[in-house]
Amino acid sequence: MSVRLWNRRIAQVSASLVGIGLAAFGAVTLAWHWRPSDRFPFQGVDVSDANGPVDWWTVRKDGADFAYVRATSGAAMRDPRFEANWAGVHEAGLRRGAMHAYSLCKLATDQANNFNTTVPRTRDALPAAVEIDFAPDCTSRPEPRVVVDELRRFLTMVEAHTGKPVLLKISKPFEAAYGVTAALPRPVWAVQDFFPPEYPARPWRMWQASGIRRIDGVEGPVHWNVVAP
Repeated sequence: MSVRLWNRRIAQVSASLVGIGLAAFGAVTLAWHWRPSDRFPFQGVDVSDANGPVDWWTVRKDGADFAYVRATSGAAMRDPRFEANWAGVHEAGLRRGAMHAYSLCKLATDQANNFNTTVPRTRDALPAAVEIDFAPDCTSRPEPRVVVDELRRFLTMVEAHTGKPVLLKISKPFEAAYGVTAALPRPVWAVQDFFPPEYPARPWRMWQASGIRRIDGVEGPVHWNVVAP
């Protein structure tokens, strides 16, 4: 092969690689900024301390109608940014709701007490939400009956405090293992990027449509959610 032909082949390969790289970058950028259509009129975020400080006025300008903020995790952990987020969401004129990250390694009564003593009972608040998923710091896998009974106890205590049914934000793996949405008649918050989920036993009321969306006002990726029309 001549030097000229070799150089031509190298140039062609390089151009192809650049094109692939640009296409991949474009796809990632599109995914970062994607949101479901206006068929879903109410859209918003959920955040925790992991998202860092949030400029809630800017989040509202970027299209959020509501925000869920994590309040507690397990039996004793309180999100360090809960109070600031809770106040900031309200000041920016967004609807607000509080979340609890449930743990299979802690008693339901202790977790409910943690949430109830952290989150004020606010008349205009959205229904509380409980995030139900397998966590890397908890390897316990109780029998399904035990899990459902404990979750029911948690829901009863939190609903007595808030006066509203709790949203079940449940992952697909956890639902497959324990069938929570069939056993507990509560509104479902399903999780699946880009495509409407079908794994819950009942129609979802809220959908986390993206876990990687980028918006102004939040550093890094944020969960973007929509309410069923």
